Amino acid sequence: MKIAVLGAGGMVGSRVVTEARARGHQVLALSRKPASDDPGVTPVAVDADDPDALRAALTASAADAVVVSLRTVPVDQEFLVGATRTVLDSAARLGVRVLVVGGAGALRSPGHEDLLVADDPAYVPAAVTAVAAAGVAQLRTCQAHAEGDWVYLSPPALLEPGTRTGRYRRGTDTLLTGADGRSWITAEDLAVAVLDELESPGPQRHITVAA
Repeated sequence: MKIAVLGAGGMVGSRVVTEARARGHQVLALSRKPASDDPGVTPVAVDADDPDALRAALTASAADAVVVSLRTVPVDQEFLVGATRTVLDSAARLGVRVLVVGGAGALRSPGHEDLLVADDPAYVPAAVTAVAAAGVAQLRTCQAHAEGDWVYLSPPALLEPGTRTGRYRRGTDTLLTGADGRSWITAEDLAVAVLDELESPGPQRHITVAA
């Protein structure tokens, strides 16, 4: 496949690029300052906050799939939602599948079916409520594109750089935890899950993974 990765320079995006190349896919690395020595990676300079430039880059990419992996510090919900909407609109017009790496806040809290992780202080302290809320808004943006070909992948509560094991558990819209109560995965194994989903799409629109 030819896979466009928006946010290719970030923690998750860079690992998605690495995993995709390891599997023999061609990659378009979309970011503000892209760079790569890999002949299988085409750097594409684009500002995700510029809808016209983003639409043009996606149209020119001739990609089979787009991975959206965007984060801002401090969190900027308007930017996150706007860029995601632009990708979804463009992808629908081009007939391209979209995988959005979103946030854990959009998941249901374990044991509390009516409570989102974003609203559960056991998982989301006050300091990161804005981040969690942005993830929920991003999912709602995807859900508004009911006819589009997209999937929203929520990571577990803790996502950090680490070792690629190639193993993970897959769930749907509820946060996954281990026997010790932890909910985590390495960015490397999240990238494995991203490529697995692109290569063999499941039926769910909202999925999650954990170690």
